[in-house]
Amino acid sequence: MINDALKNFHIILASGSPRRQEFFKNLDLDFEIRLKPIKEEYPSRLTHFEISNYLAQLKALPFKDELQAKDILITSDTIVWHSNKALGKPENAEEAFRILKSLSDTTHEVITSVCFTTPTFEKTLHNITKVTFKPLSDDEISYYIEKYHPFDKAGAYGIQDWIGQIGVTKIEGSYFNVMGLPVHLVYKTLNAIAEEK
Repeated sequence: MINDALKNFHIILASGSPRRQEFFKNLDLDFEIRLKPIKEEYPSRLTHFEISNYLAQLKALPFKDELQAKDILITSDTIVWHSNKALGKPENAEEAFRILKSLSDTTHEVITSVCFTTPTFEKTLHNITKVTFKPLSDDEISYYIEKYHPFDKAGAYGIQDWIGQIGVTKIEGSYFNVMGLPVHLVYKTLNAIAEEK
């Protein structure tokens, strides 16, 4: 259960992701969804979780001047890390096909960073899950892209979708992290913040 002390705080989730919003509802948290557009670009020198950390912190920037004393702003970013590079959201079907083809019969990392921001401090955490796909046929990849349009998903797939159900053979780490939020870390951190204040 969430610490009762959190009832004294105003939690703001800055995410348009229906999956992240659902996770927060399932935690039985009172929260507000607040969105601001941002260009998700990062310096080329960054690598691995540095990228998702940077982007999670970048998403918090437009809100900082408007945060009140009891506000806790939560921003998050997920990347897929494979063959020493970050795989973002595909821009079209062709790019989605290339990404999924590269993930076929291999193991990749899904990295989600979560940034907690108040008027007085900022804390960023990350979580890594290893995901292994079976060999995916071209027909399976094409079917998935045509039916599910995974253009809003890092790595061109949602593990909760059809392709995750038929294609993922092994997961090492948090399943919910792959869906876009390490819920266990969010729960732990929010409780810690409530105890500290």
